[in-house]
Amino acid sequence: MTGDELEITMKDILAPVYVRLYYHVWPQGVLGRWSKIENRGKETIVVEQAESATWNLPPRSSYELSSLTGRWATEWQLQTEALHPGAKVLESRRGSTSHQANPWFAIGSKGETTETAGPVWFGELGWSGSWRFTVEQTASERVRITGGTNPFDFSYPLAGGAALETPRFYGGYTSKGQGEASRILHRFQKAEILPQRPTPKVRPVIFNSWEATEFAVDEKSQVALAEKAAKLGVERMVIDDGWFGQRNSDFAGLGDWTVNAKKFPNGLKPMIDKVHALGMDFGIWVEPEMVNPDSDLYRKHPEWAMNFPGRPRSESRNQLLLNLAREDVRQYVFNFLDKLVSENDIAFLKWDYNRNWSEPGWDAVPLDQQKEIYVKFVDNLYGILADLRAKHPKLEIESCSGGGGRVDLGILRYTDEVWPSDNTDALDRLVIQDGFTRAYSPNLMMAWVTDVQSGPGHRFIPLSFRFLVAMSGSLGIGGDLNKWSAEDMTLAKEYTAFYKQVRPTVQLGELHRLMAPEGSETSAVQYVSADGKAAVVFAYLHSQHYWRPFPMVRLEGLSPTAMYRVVPLDAKKVPGVAMEVNGSQLMGEGIQFNLRGDYDAAAVRLERIR
Repeated sequence: MTGDELEITMKDILAPVYVRLYYHVWPQGVLGRWSKIENRGKETIVVEQAESATWNLPPRSSYELSSLTGRWATEWQLQTEALHPGAKVLESRRGSTSHQANPWFAIGSKGETTETAGPVWFGELGWSGSWRFTVEQTASERVRITGGTNPFDFSYPLAGGAALETPRFYGGYTSKGQGEASRILHRFQKAEILPQRPTPKVRPVIFNSWEATEFAVDEKSQVALAEKAAKLGVERMVIDDGWFGQRNSDFAGLGDWTVNAKKFPNGLKPMIDKVHALGMDFGIWVEPEMVNPDSDLYRKHPEWAMNFPGRPRSESRNQLLLNLAREDVRQYVFNFLDKLVSENDIAFLKWDYNRNWSEPGWDAVPLDQQKEIYVKFVDNLYGILADLRAKHPKLEIESCSGGGGRVDLGILRYTDEVWPSDNTDALDRLVIQDGFTRAYSPNLMMAWVTDVQSGPGHRFIPLSFRFLVAMSGSLGIGGDLNKWSAEDMTLAKEYTAFYKQVRPTVQLGELHRLMAPEGSETSAVQYVSADGKAAVVFAYLHSQHYWRPFPMVRLEGLSPTAMYRVVPLDAKKVPGVAMEVNGSQLMGEGIQFNLRGDYDAAAVRLERIR
């Protein structure tokens, strides 16, 4: 045992196989567990299942399991169900973390556990490949949660002297409810997991050009958008898909990572220089693990795509998946990314991953080694990200996966933010963002203001509501600025300035979910700065019935004896509130918001004055 880490070594009773069990305690109240399997013999052995840890809970008849499930554009749906004798399986067999379930759980006690009180046991896996949790209640009402890599289609040969290390499985406990369980994970992620740990920077306000130009990007159109974005206070300009190869649609070009000479005849540098002159840094979209069959790369190296020889290759979004487990593929991906970043002043990569695995064949290695693809693919992904960051220490990266398909504590060691969902509809986002923050910190959550027609419901939502929803994470603007009116631009500039005032509190402070949006017309969230000197509250009304007033919003996490200055974004939305109020009154009586009709929202900033 050394410091905060305990190591226990065990040996098989017959075979020369050793297993080292690791336990590491972090000051935020999180315990990490994992193991290393070592073959100290001469003969090869095959590992067919390797779990990271099992968590055992005390006997209780009222356990409730919370998990996060979903699908594309409907990620982060909170599910809560009673546990009964038997086993409940949460998993991904898709080669990556997946939209369908996230490797997080929280277990409370029915009738006792709430958002603000009661016992919660929680856990999260640090792995970006296929994974599985088995939540089992025994006949004696004991509960155990076993998790790690998914044993489906899995085997891993260990030659003499070789070892296999399992992913880290993190867990914790609180007696203060689901909200505190989330805050413990948020603190832990910021202090111990993220690349900029232990003091991550605030995320910049970004503009992404996808909705404005889609694949029709060129220097002229991107500079024109950059000029409009700069006027709003945007700090980072990001061009999306369409800048490379023969990429005029999603049918061709993936894999050919050279600048399209027709769209950018002088390369990217003149455009980047203009973006810098406008006071913004520059980011760009890439999808390194994918290839279109209609690409020079595929025509040269069809064997690099995952497949079983002689069988059809399933396409999704007109693309195939490169076998990143291959060392030649790993080297190709690193080299083109390194060249792109080295030759251009690029501050940010939006790293996309738009399909799941199919036909995970690997005929280039012996049959008994082919299933190593499930581990080596992820290990090589992590290796590329680590090497890129080591060579380009100022580079920042977003993990995007057709939305929230690869968000976990493994990928977050190498990426600064994530794309929670391709669904940017503000009403849907209230639920998506509520679910996301159960497991992950708000500073990781990119939240865009997009145009109303971009949402799946094609509903009309006022720009002010869209901004206030996006402000509860890391703010981005993704609408077509060419179509925004002068009034829209004025409001956007005002709201962006307000966001920058509250950004440190939102991104690096403590989140309190005051009113949950699921199944409700109303919702509210609050953030309190780490030093307790500032807070911000966002309140949302998506529809009003029977002239009902907005419920009183009672705040949390303030000092009851301190005095706070109340600064509304729009004073008409908070009539009658005193400019200076003590914390006891704000937490007891609360704030009355004047929200009416459909899609109304408000924000209030609090400053501790004494």
